[in-house]
Amino acid sequence: MDKTRRRTALVTGASGGFGRLICLELARKGFYVIGTIRDETKKGALLEAAKHLGVGERVETVPLDVTREDAGAIVAAVMKKIGTLDVLVNNAGYASGGFTEDIPMDEWIKQFETNVFGLIRVTKAVLPYMREAGRGTIINMSSISGRIAFPGLGPYAASKFAVEGFSEALRLEMQPYGVHVVLVEPGSYKTEIWAKGLAAFRADPDSPYGDKAERLLEMVRHTANTAGPPEEVAKIVVRIALEEKPRFRYPIGRGVKTALMLKRILPWRWIERAILKRMP
Repeated sequence: MDKTRRRTALVTGASGGFGRLICLELARKGFYVIGTIRDETKKGALLEAAKHLGVGERVETVPLDVTREDAGAIVAAVMKKIGTLDVLVNNAGYASGGFTEDIPMDEWIKQFETNVFGLIRVTKAVLPYMREAGRGTIINMSSISGRIAFPGLGPYAASKFAVEGFSEALRLEMQPYGVHVVLVEPGSYKTEIWAKGLAAFRADPDSPYGDKAERLLEMVRHTANTAGPPEEVAKIVVRIALEEKPRFRYPIGRGVKTALMLKRILPWRWIERAILKRMP
């Protein structure tokens, strides 16, 4: 990479959580960062943090709702303005929970519109520019839930499994053009996703799954309170952004690598038994 050329990055879902931290860490490493924010009234926290760190001139925000049909056109307009893009971080997303029978179809559709189709819209908009430039890194924020699905998190797990499959196909498509596609697979971290997920969790007391849903909510609350610092994820994203040949998957977080190893080597019935023992 030409070190005299300004490196650029586009980060979706930049108003908080991983997205805000990733923007700040990229800017600290010299990137010019465009952070997209669905609710423009929330851009102040990112811009103030960037100013406080002395990198305010390297961070800007763009209003973008990845679920809208015009999202691709907005990203294409950004691309025309900046001319080139070194890194795309597809971070926008949220977690929906509940037991399948209790979750209405519109919630399943909403989950996929944000976590899957929104990610694809943004990616498709930058691909022509990266392909023509013969370089670029696309970092898709997946989850341990994209490798191991847990009861009560069906919509979220299904969306992240979809992101994993899409990323695997896209990586093979884009490698001949010098474009790297990467998955970051965090475990539990202290971000807003837990608060949002808990608020949207469907635990109908009249449901046959009511007791299980309450137990799952307790587990999620405990996980949220004991989760690791999200700065770890921001740092690994920046490390990937600076690598010439990043590998495909980067699992990160307490117990994540162990869980993935056990899934590979243990009979599936053992995995099921271990998970279900934690449920009422």
